Amino acid sequence: MLKYLKKYWYLGLLASLFMVCEVSIDLYQPRLMETIVDSGVLGLDRGGTPDMELIVSTGIRMLLIVIAGGCCGILSGVFTNLCAQNYGNDLRKDCFRRIMDFSYEQTDRFSTGSLVTRMTNDVTQVQNMVSQIIRGMVRCMMFFFGGSFALLRMDLSFGVIVACTIPLVLLDIVFVVWKTNPLFSLLQTRLDRVNAVVQENVAGTRVVKAFIQEDAETERFDAANDRLVDTQLRVLVLLSWLRPVMNIVLNVAVVAILYVGAGRVKIGAVAPGAVMAAITYISQILNGMMMLAMIFQTLTRGRASARRLREVLDTTPSIRSGDAPAGYAPAAPGSVRFRHVSFSYPGTGTEILHDIDLEVAPGSTLGIIGATASGKTTLVNLIPRFYDVTDGAVEVDGVDVRSLGLRDLRSRVSVVLQKSELFSTTIRDNIALGRRDATDEELRAAAKAAQADDFISRQPEGYDTPVAERGMSLSGGQRQRVAISRALLRRGEILIFDDATSALDLRTEAALYEALKRDYPGLTKIIVAQRVASIKDADQIAVLDRGRIVGCGTHESLLQNCPVYRDIVSSQLREEVGA
Repeated sequence: MLKYLKKYWYLGLLASLFMVCEVSIDLYQPRLMETIVDSGVLGLDRGGTPDMELIVSTGIRMLLIVIAGGCCGILSGVFTNLCAQNYGNDLRKDCFRRIMDFSYEQTDRFSTGSLVTRMTNDVTQVQNMVSQIIRGMVRCMMFFFGGSFALLRMDLSFGVIVACTIPLVLLDIVFVVWKTNPLFSLLQTRLDRVNAVVQENVAGTRVVKAFIQEDAETERFDAANDRLVDTQLRVLVLLSWLRPVMNIVLNVAVVAILYVGAGRVKIGAVAPGAVMAAITYISQILNGMMMLAMIFQTLTRGRASARRLREVLDTTPSIRSGDAPAGYAPAAPGSVRFRHVSFSYPGTGTEILHDIDLEVAPGSTLGIIGATASGKTTLVNLIPRFYDVTDGAVEVDGVDVRSLGLRDLRSRVSVVLQKSELFSTTIRDNIALGRRDATDEELRAAAKAAQADDFISRQPEGYDTPVAERGMSLSGGQRQRVAISRALLRRGEILIFDDATSALDLRTEAALYEALKRDYPGLTKIIVAQRVASIKDADQIAVLDRGRIVGCGTHESLLQNCPVYRDIVSSQLREEVGA
């Protein structure tokens, strides 16, 4: 994913350069301190007489240099964050665009909880990795090499001490990284599961409360969260080895510097200030190594998150746009044809639809009815290409839908889904979702046809009334009417109702169909319904049974010729009489 970083290379370069300046100043400080101790305090070059003027002047120099180093550190942090945040911003946007192109099947395969984790936590982990590479890696490497060089210039014996301590530090780092590396992918998977449980319960809170399942769902969340915490603890326990071992090595190295330095001072090989500077340098070196351990931990976790993000970015949408020219003028606008269509959901091998051969004339109404799981929703989902057929072809306006551009196809088809999905914005914005440029008159006309204008006008703020998340501030029938208004405002050639009037009473439903006949005369309507009353006046009715069409005709002809349809009608009549 380096292509996202190339755009901001200059920010990364500036951050690294300012970090080089800051660390260079930090590495220069011990030499100034050495000068103050040896020449200022001890006065070694003046026969043991302290030099206060030198102490003051060098102290002022140290103060000014520290201020300069602080400014460099601030600028390095600013440019690092600009680079990392812009990188994460572009990455998150591209991931979201790719997710928007996924088919239903691909979204289900990843799961909503996992996609949420990848868009949030995983992008954050990758941002942290970029920050550490730009800022932390430069800092720790400069401390290591710069500090080691300074020690060797002072006295080779100090370099020997560093050479003895570094292998111990590296062994500690390698051990921790080796043990934690496989846990980070597992950690993100466990986080996926926690997010999925939370999402399911927040979305289904009414079902949970209705069936008094609060305790059971709390236990399910507790189990998922316990697994997440267990994995996190394993990572943290391993990471807890780093600092204590580093501190032990650091203190042993300081003692060794003091011991060796005392001997070197005694024989006049080095001055006391050099020993103090050596202690500072070895502290900087080992702290740089400790920082390197933290960087490796961040890199390991970032790599695990980067792999998960690449899975999203590298996934090619299974439903690809066709190459037919957009906006062509069909000979029969609004026609739909199923040519010997068969369908199986990807990865199942179970045939849901078998050899469906059906034609819908422009401007006519097709009713689809059948038992539960007979394939009704699956059949209409093939028209806007929510899924692609396994065999055969679906044609809209005389063209195979796989040849049409997705935007062009879906602009011709308005769909009211089985579950009315509304967004947490105003009623107006929900209706205008497919036509942002619609006028108030057009919007109100669509709502009137959908039998929604009356209840909307009674809302506190009318069409500007806010809607709660997923439309939960409205009743089921109100949500369906808002969704129908949205589809009518779209003005497509084909209108699909996927059991979209189930929450409406028969009088409101009848008024809706009368308005459709009056105000949208050329509109092709495909109505999936459970109630015979919803489709008995359709121009033709297709009866599905176990994925096959077992009857097709008008209400009267099916009553005479289709036993399955007669059974559906008689069973609903018995229910009405019983009620």
